[in-house]
Amino acid sequence: MEKVKLFWKAECPKCPQAKVVGNILRKEGLEVIDYDIDTVDGLAEATYYGVLSTPTLIVEDPEENPIADFRGMIPSPDEIRKILVNSREVRKKHQLPA
Repeated sequence: MEKVKLFWKAECPKCPQAKVVGNILRKEGLEVIDYDIDTVDGLAEATYYGVLSTPTLIVEDPEENPIADFRGMIPSPDEIRKILVNSREVRKKHQLPA
């Protein structure tokens, strides 16, 4: 299953809007994982992905390969949906696992 990883900080002025996008996608059935980078676990995950600014959203395919990222900016839910549709089409065309 595809997923979105959302990295945020409490004092980030853009992060509340990024969380709204995450919640919209979550309500549509997409797995969205929140990481507060002020926590040890959140910082560890952010370090792994090279997250240097918040908010950061990383879109992953079913094998957890990053297929898109938005660093310091907030995509619309439609932008995320288009990325996922394109990824599915490519996977289908190349007969990769869904």
